Amino acid sequence: MKKIQNGDTVTVHYTGRLEDGTVFDSSMVEGREPLTATLGQGQLIPGFESGLMEMSVGDKKEIRIESKDAYGEYIPNMEQEVPMENLPGEVSVGMQLQAQTEMGPIILTVKDIRENTVVLDANHPLAGKNLVFDLEVLEIN
Repeated sequence: MKKIQNGDTVTVHYTGRLEDGTVFDSSMVEGREPLTATLGQGQLIPGFESGLMEMSVGDKKEIRIESKDAYGEYIPNMEQEVPMENLPGEVSVGMQLQAQTEMGPIILTVKDIRENTVVLDANHPLAGKNLVFDLEVLEIN
């Protein structure tokens, strides 16, 4: 039976959760399609990709991914306090905003609201978190 290797295009069902069991993403939700990606092209986080290696069609597995192999470590200096008048209207903690930079658009999360300022966080929402995925290989091309 064929085992997944670098360069293969794979189709998988997955459920991603935090170590406390909180599900943050799943292809198993009604209306969602399984994930299809070509390995070795940077389409997936490194730990997800390496977890798929050597699996075959029909295989199911739970993998644990350290934050450095997922969305990276949390970087405190990626937080910035900005004046409230620089924002496009009312915001709430946890809200995500898009900002344009020289390197293209980035997503900012509202981390804190103070008297006249807001703390925005440019880290990925899953940065600094270890992740757990349940994987099921559906197809290998």
